Amino acid sequence: MDIRLLTAEDAERYRAIRLQSLLEHPEAFLSTYAVEKELPLETTRQRLRPSGDQFTLGGFTEQGELTGVVTFMRECRDKIRHKGNVFALYVRPEVRQQRLGYALMTELIAKAEQIEGLEVLLLAVISENLAARRLYEALGFTCYGTELNALKVGTRYWSEDLFSLPLDLRIERKSS
Repeated sequence: MDIRLLTAEDAERYRAIRLQSLLEHPEAFLSTYAVEKELPLETTRQRLRPSGDQFTLGGFTEQGELTGVVTFMRECRDKIRHKGNVFALYVRPEVRQQRLGYALMTELIAKAEQIEGLEVLLLAVISENLAARRLYEALGFTCYGTELNALKVGTRYWSEDLFSLPLDLRIERKSS
């Protein structure tokens, strides 16, 4: 698998995998298939333009097929710019169990560690998603709380576990 930053040129492939993720797991994402399918492709292109404060990584097969994605966004307000958020990790079912999610997250963490002033990564995961919880814990994230009924899909509520990864501690651990 090849992992790289996605750019505006990847918009069509990204849109396809994004829509697939929303259809398969509507409970796991804040957006919905209905909303995303109506967005112009230009909106996707704009979202994929990497900057120092946000980027999306993609995992590609040897044949160039986009099979996994994850997004990073740094907080923009001065008092919380030391925080960054991980969003929308998704790996296509046919390549699960090949550690692509781990590889995407490892690359995201490595890129985040290079961002001046960024101290912590945050993410939320549906409490029932045990595979995702195990992945994040294997990467050093710790759960610091649960938001009950965080999302509502139809008539069903989903709770989210909140995870954090202090980047400064990771750097200290590496050098010790």
